[in-house]
Amino acid sequence: MFEQFFPDNTVTSTYAIDYEKLYREGYRGVLFDIDNTLVEHGREASQRAKELFARLKEIGFECCLISNNKKKRVYSFNEPIGAHMVFNAHKPAKKGYYYAMELMNTRPENTVFVGDQLFTDIFGAKRIGLKNFLVKPINEKEEIQIVLKRKLERIVLKEYRIKKREEKRKRKWEKKKEKKYFNPYR
Repeated sequence: MFEQFFPDNTVTSTYAIDYEKLYREGYRGVLFDIDNTLVEHGREASQRAKELFARLKEIGFECCLISNNKKKRVYSFNEPIGAHMVFNAHKPAKKGYYYAMELMNTRPENTVFVGDQLFTDIFGAKRIGLKNFLVKPINEKEEIQIVLKRKLERIVLKEYRIKKREEKRKRKWEKKKEKKYFNPYR
């Protein structure tokens, strides 16, 4: 029931993702949400964010900021970074994601998305088949409408964790069963 909101990957931080590995796997574009994904809500680009984008360009990635924020916010954040950008994206609508990929000259199969919200960021990315990473929000203090969404997200993430544990147990059982019943030395 909630699977349309389940992230492909969960990580503690945008800065903990192995981007070099993604590049080796054939990914060429990275879409980022801004607030609480790259920096605290409303903050300018941090030194850490600037270094991340410099590193991504060095690896060979095209990058794009995709935000539901207004033009002024996205432009001011992006000024020291110089990535492509989509403002007023209306996530989870598909249009903004497709436009971002058009700017980067990438496709869903070689683009990844990084964001902190299930119902906008991850759901939108999943709707068009983007590999996605749900990151832990940088700051727990958020606007009231986001606080309310976070309560619903906790319910979905609980189901997500249950599903992941079940999958892990199933893999473990299959592996055990395989060892028990398949012995090429019998």
